[in-house]
Amino acid sequence: MAGHGTRGRSGGRPTLEEVAARAGVGRGTVSRVINGSPRVSDATRAAVEVAVAELGYVPNTAARALAANRTDAIALVVPEPETRFFAEPYFSDMLRGVGAELSDTEMQLLLIFAGSDRERQRLAQYLAAHRVDGVLLVSVHADDPLPDLLAQLEIPAVISGPRSAAERLASVDSDNYGGARSAVEHLASRGRGRIAHITGRMDVYGAQRRVDGYRDALRDAGLDTDERLIERGDFSEEGGRLAMAELLRRRPDLDAVFAASDVTAAGARHALRAAGRRIPDDVALVGYDDSAIARHMDPPLTSVRQPIQEMGRAMMNLLLTEIADRRPAASRGLDRHQAVLATELVARASS
Repeated sequence: MAGHGTRGRSGGRPTLEEVAARAGVGRGTVSRVINGSPRVSDATRAAVEVAVAELGYVPNTAARALAANRTDAIALVVPEPETRFFAEPYFSDMLRGVGAELSDTEMQLLLIFAGSDRERQRLAQYLAAHRVDGVLLVSVHADDPLPDLLAQLEIPAVISGPRSAAERLASVDSDNYGGARSAVEHLASRGRGRIAHITGRMDVYGAQRRVDGYRDALRDAGLDTDERLIERGDFSEEGGRLAMAELLRRRPDLDAVFAASDVTAAGARHALRAAGRRIPDDVALVGYDDSAIARHMDPPLTSVRQPIQEMGRAMMNLLLTEIADRRPAASRGLDRHQAVLATELVARASS
């Protein structure tokens, strides 16, 4: 049988219909083969693939996306300044997990920063034009309007942790409450009785839950629950340093600190050393995230491991499911999907 080369009967690009005629199958069967559907026999798939090769047919992905009202693009939105994104291992680990889950698809990932009002306004316009099929929102604050905008636009979206207990959007998070409890229980088991806590940003629900876990674990262990042992931080190193200095001023007798992140713990360590406190002899120190920072600190930092890469993969997987269903869970009237992944305390020399 003579090949047609790379031109169809019309002299232009070969069409789907011409591939179907060549393979002796229907147009829908060719479409299923091209889209990787398993509902095609091996013999039929082979016939279509031969016809595609002989005709030089190239699927028009843009037309396909338009016909399906799809853009084949996912936005990973970070409502934080770029400096924080590149300074904290949490974000790079999350991005790594998202990328790994997306690698088996033909979809593109767009990284969008929305840390300023101007960036948020520009993002709102971009989303309103439906230029992406779905959105992953990382590091969401309680008063952030973006999740409600996504729900209003009916754009499938998944966020990294709910904004509150009443969250309506799909979310993936780690067990912040249980992780904080495990940190305090570990310190108590080492004989520490005056355990301080440097919080994360308190407009982040995960930070609130860590405070809840800290307080409940202290109470259950019968330990000092003085509110002066709690100082607000913001997940940053400088925030940790300032908070630690304030805690030492208020409660110089403290003998342990649980920090809301490893980065915060690094700042706390600087303040402790500046004050002449030895770690762990005088003050035990525990962080949260189990990032590379924890492993390379001197002494190595005990930390609560949250599976950040796995969280990224789970967020992406959940979003792809929502996109396949074409409508977000909220508009389908389904129960919101909120996955919570387990944490694990990794003990090292700092405690």
